[in-house]
Amino acid sequence: MTQRIPLIARDLKRLYTGFLIAAAALFVLCSFLTEFNVMTLIANGDAFWEFITEDFLPPALPRASRIPGVLDSVVVTLALAMSSTTVAAILAFFVSLFGSEKVSPFPRFAKVVRGFATFLRNIPALVWAFILFSSLGIGTGVGFVALCITSFAFMVRAFVETMEDVSQDCVESLQAVGATFPQRVSQAILPSCLSGFLSWYLYCVEVNIRASTIVGMVGGGGVGLTLFSYIKSFQYDIALSIILLVAAMVIVVDQITGKLRKELLK
Repeated sequence: MTQRIPLIARDLKRLYTGFLIAAAALFVLCSFLTEFNVMTLIANGDAFWEFITEDFLPPALPRASRIPGVLDSVVVTLALAMSSTTVAAILAFFVSLFGSEKVSPFPRFAKVVRGFATFLRNIPALVWAFILFSSLGIGTGVGFVALCITSFAFMVRAFVETMEDVSQDCVESLQAVGATFPQRVSQAILPSCLSGFLSWYLYCVEVNIRASTIVGMVGGGGVGLTLFSYIKSFQYDIALSIILLVAAMVIVVDQITGKLRKELLK
């Protein structure tokens, strides 16, 4: 008589089954609270596909006189993402030095710094753009500040975690011989954490390339504002061309930054 050997332990199988049941129950509850009906979505599927095939497809190019303007807006979006991330990274580096209890000269103040960064990070860049829109108006200034705030908050937490994972032997040795705080940072923290800092910076550039397009649609400038103008004028075929251009730009940037991060983490 052959004995059946389960591929998954019974306890683990029960855990997975319970998780699936809980997920299904949560879906039903959320559908009831939001009045979401799958059948309504399926019934209106024909209208959706008709809209896609007739209005969006095939993609079309804008008039020849407007193509340089579209390309300029793409360059503005790239510059917006890079500049906001760079400024945020510089500010985050100095603030994160006071957010790590192992590094900060004021360890009790570290929790305040991390809490402030967490608060800023939990507000999306799109919300910051709406908040800043009334004071700064339409333009790249709104997008720059919104992206800078969210990037700063994200990188403060990321840089703090990077410094927390570093061995403290070198820091403690420098502190024991009377090294000052700037000397400990330059001789121990930077050599050990620089590759990690750069990796998080490149990851944030990837995120901001996508976020800058969304922020631009609500007044942050760049290609997002150009895309939204074509959508408002019901020129969906031209809008699709811009969407494809943005997708290609994001893919290229992701490939470049991904390779750089792999090299840094070797």
